[in-house]
Amino acid sequence: MSHKGFSNLELLMTPQELHEKLGQVSILDFRPTEAYAEGHIPGTQHLDLYGVSVNDTSEAPLNAFLAMYQAQFASRGITMDRPVVIYDSETGERAARGVWLLTVLGHKDVRILDGGSQGWVDAGYELTTETAPPSGGGLKGERKMDELATRFDVHDALDDDNVVIIDTRRETEYLGTEKRARRVGTMPGAVHIFWRDHLDDKGALRPADEIRAMYESKGVTPDKTCIPYCQGGYRSASTWLVLKSLGYKKVRNYMGSWGEWGNRDDSVIISAEENK
Repeated sequence: MSHKGFSNLELLMTPQELHEKLGQVSILDFRPTEAYAEGHIPGTQHLDLYGVSVNDTSEAPLNAFLAMYQAQFASRGITMDRPVVIYDSETGERAARGVWLLTVLGHKDVRILDGGSQGWVDAGYELTTETAPPSGGGLKGERKMDELATRFDVHDALDDDNVVIIDTRRETEYLGTEKRARRVGTMPGAVHIFWRDHLDDKGALRPADEIRAMYESKGVTPDKTCIPYCQGGYRSASTWLVLKSLGYKKVRNYMGSWGEWGNRDDSVIISAEENK
């Protein structure tokens, strides 16, 4: 596995690279608890925050949400001065969400393990059931709020030709036949690109040239500010990670996503047919 073609490798790590750095980096397993117990990469701490989302991105709840995550990371021994690698079973939404969140919290060296635990095993490395308590911990960095978008940012972007909004949900959610909020539909002008379309059949990243061509064919180009969203900001974090790895400079994950947008009366919502 290599990352040839990706112009920004600061968010990606291969199993081979991680194996060489064991003991030099902090590693977080974002899989379900039972998966971690059955076997994990040596030296890993476990953190499963799946399902913890925010449905109000106004200032107070947003700050409380980020503070909660900051405390959770610190409790696992994460510090600002030590590189961090996060993995899932694949190059999945959970790990991508973790990488994005730590980036927002100001960490300057956090990466996703491409291929996840399956990629680690496929590369010939072993898992372990041994655990150890975390040491150290403490996150006091300057938040990078330009890596996230609030509902106010999205409202402002709807009529901005320099911004492209990306709906990363399943087609059924995009079309409104699958209801996961009080209101269904999509955002005006949103481009629909399912988040898993940049993964191969093993759950690792496809070649960079293929991914870049797919996004650019839909008008998602590096000169624009890109705002991906899904239901709770997990799947869209994966799109954030991929676009940043392709060298896109201005990508802001809408962390409230449809869980916020689709449950508000003041959100602008249209049908997928109207978006064509």
